[in-house]
Amino acid sequence: MQLSPTFFPALDAVLNGSSAVLIGSGLYFIKTGHRKAHKRTMLAAFVTSTLFLISYLYYHLVLRAGVTHFRGQGFSRPLYFTLLTSHTILAVVVVPFVLITLARALKGRFARHKAIAPYTFAIWMYVSVTGVVIYVMLYVIFAK
Repeated sequence: MQLSPTFFPALDAVLNGSSAVLIGSGLYFIKTGHRKAHKRTMLAAFVTSTLFLISYLYYHLVLRAGVTHFRGQGFSRPLYFTLLTSHTILAVVVVPFVLITLARALKGRFARHKAIAPYTFAIWMYVSVTGVVIYVMLYVIFAK
């Protein structure tokens, strides 16, 4: 079976969007005192983000996908490249934040978990949402 060249970017957008929904749900659950639901939801967000990373790396390293050039003009260009740059930098930054936050929670170090969790939430949510926005701009709105 031959997959469409846009399969992996679309899959990545779905995984990023799913991560955003799960991260937002996790915040809701912990704010409303539903600790078990929070734990399950955040573990699901971690799995979803990990699947995204595997898919992204497979697409770019194994399939050796080329660069898709942004075709938008005018204001959309600086907006796109600003989003792409901030998304890329923060996608690297968020990995240790997520791992540390998750490890602290799983080890029961909740005070230390709570100290870093708001920063992890903000960065992780930004990366997940901008991943979807970048996909839409690149493959939907300004596609060939």
